[in-house]
This record gives sequence, C-alpha cells and structure tokens, in this order.
Amino acid sequence: MRSELASKEAAVERVNFLLESGTERILLGIMGKPGSGKSTFTKYLKNKSNRDLVSIVPMDGFHLSNRILKELGRSDRKGAPDTFDVEGFVALLRRIRSETESDIYYPVFNRSMEESIAAQGVITPKTRLVIVEGNYLLHDQSGWEQVRELLHETWMIDIDNDKRIARLISRHVSFGRDPESAKLWAKGSDEANANLIEGSAHKADFIVRSD
Repeated sequence: MRSELASKEAAVERVNFLLESGTERILLGIMGKPGSGKSTFTKYLKNKSNRDLVSIVPMDGFHLSNRILKELGRSDRKGAPDTFDVEGFVALLRRIRSETESDIYYPVFNRSMEESIAAQGVITPKTRLVIVEGNYLLHDQSGWEQVRELLHETWMIDIDNDKRIARLISRHVSFGRDPESAKLWAKGSDEANANLIEGSAHKADFIVRSD
C-alpha cells in the first residue's frame, strides 16, 4: 500500500480533495473484509463531505439471487466472488464513468430479504464522486480484474480481526440466524472470503485504520 489515512478526518480531507480536483466524475473504491464496517464508513464520508455531490454504490447489489445460487450449488458460499454478477457490476461502473448526463439506476441488496432489489439506487448527473463499496474491488480473477481500472482510487479498511468477527456474528444473529450458525458462518464462509480479500489488500492506494 502506498500510504495511510490514519484517521477519519484525514479520509474526509481526501474525499474533499477529490471532489475539488477537477470536473471529471471520480470513482472511489472502499474495500474491506466482511464485517469491517464498509457501509458505516462510506456513509460517514458522504455525510461529512458535500453530500449532494456524493453517491454510494454497494457491490452487494450484484449478489446472484438465492434461486440462482441454489441451482448453481453455491448457496453455502454466498458472498464468495463467484456468487456475484461481476459482468453486470463492471458494466455499471463503465456507465457511471461515461454517462454523466443521465440518471443511472442500480440494484441494492436488502439484508432482511437476503435478495437484491432492482433500480433501488440512482446516480444523477450532479453526482461528482461515486463511492463504490465492496469486498472484491481488487480481486484479480474471473472478471473482477476489470474493476480496478475503472476506479480512480481504492482504499482498504483495516480493523482488528476479533472485533470484526464479533461484529459479523452479531449481524448474522440480528438478521435471523441462531447464535451457533451465525458463529459457524462468520468463521467459515465469511473467513474464507476475508482471507481472499487480504491477498489483494496490498494493491490498495490507501489503508484506513478503523476502530
């Protein structure tokens, strides 16, 4: 990693710098392991900057549906790289970069339903900075390698692993899993994905420490 944004304040300063750096629409990638707090952090960045010029696009909207995952035999690995529509995600990023004069709609993942809802989010022509949030923004296989070239910068959130896993377990329980299955999923499928993400973390432009 080339540098470190040691505080949230420094991260906000960087966002404001990107907003003021020119007329081109900027795509900023925020990546991290499951439970690292990506959604909370990206919302913080938006709220602390000129929120009218900032939009957030989560990669999770491109989860394959539960029906498709079952047909493919991948339900027990939901969240792995091959359980997303990576080509659809890449196509959206290309549109966001090139189509700056029209509204662009995108799907959003609903955790309570465990499914994505089409056209739930929108990028408008006034959007200057798009924060792209997801696990595999720097993954370099199976089509994911196309993502990196579409992002102007990518940041990696770094957090204590014990805290991250405890947060994951609590989240799974809050969405209906019993404590034991929540623990098994967090330390099984989620942790396998976390190790994969760790393998590409060195490619990030900045590391952001999270508490």
